[in-house]
Amino acid sequence: MKKIVKPNSLKLSILLPVRNEGINIKLMLKILESILNIPHEILIIYDDRKDETLPVIKSMRTNYPNIQPVLNKFGRGIINAIKAGANQAKGEYILILAVDDVGPALAIEDMVALMDRGCDLVSCTRYSHGGRRLGGSLVQSILSQAGNKVFSFLCGSILSDLTTGFKMFRKDILEIISLESKPIGWAVVFELVIKAQIKGMKLGEVPIISIDRLYGGKSSFSIGPWFKEYMRWFLYGILNVRSLRRNKKTLVRIPKSVAL
Repeated sequence: MKKIVKPNSLKLSILLPVRNEGINIKLMLKILESILNIPHEILIIYDDRKDETLPVIKSMRTNYPNIQPVLNKFGRGIINAIKAGANQAKGEYILILAVDDVGPALAIEDMVALMDRGCDLVSCTRYSHGGRRLGGSLVQSILSQAGNKVFSFLCGSILSDLTTGFKMFRKDILEIISLESKPIGWAVVFELVIKAQIKGMKLGEVPIISIDRLYGGKSSFSIGPWFKEYMRWFLYGILNVRSLRRNKKTLVRIPKSVAL
C-alpha cells in the first residue's frame, strides 16, 4: 500500500472532472500512480451522487489512498469542476486533466519542471514541437486547429494550443484571474490562458500526443453552443491583442515520450 502524503508536503493537485467514467477512471488512476514520483493528490470531481464513477473509485481507494472524490456544488460544467477542485486542492500547483485522454499524463513531470523554473501556467500543445492529436470528432479537430492558428496569427499569441484542456497553474493565480465562462465544454481553459497572457504571466508549453476517448464514453461536443462560447473568448483576445503581444515569456520542454 502506498503511503499517504501529508497535505503540507504536496507539490501537485490533479483535478479529474468525471461524468460516468467508470472505465476510463480505472485506467487513468493506474497510469498516474505508476508514473508520478512527486507528492500529489488526485481530486475526482463529480456532479451527481449516482455517478457510475463513484463505485469504481471506492473500490480502488485502498490501493490508491491519495485519491479523493469531491462533490461539485457549484453546478455542472468544467468551470465549476475547477472551482470545486481548487477549493479543496492542497497542492502548490493545480493540473486539469480529462479522464478520457491518457496522453497528457505522460507529460506531467515535464510540466512540473517548467513550473519549478518559474512558470505561472503551463499548457500542453497538440499542434507544435512534435505534438499530435489523434481520434475524436473530425469537425472538432478541424475547428480546434484552425482556431488556434488564426488566433495566434491575429493576436500574436505565444502559445500554439490555447484550447486544449490540459493546463497546470499555480493555485494562487485564481485569486488574480476571475473565470467567467459559461459551463460549455472546455471554454474556460481558453479564457484562463488568454487572461494569463494579458496579465503578463510567465507561460510554458509541453507537446503531447493526445488520443481522444481511447476507451468508451461519449463526448459532450455540440458545435453550436461550443462555437458560440469559444468565439466569445476569441473576440475577447482580439480586443486585447496589444496586451497579448507584450508578453513573450514562454518556456518549452520536449518530453522523452514525444522526442522519441
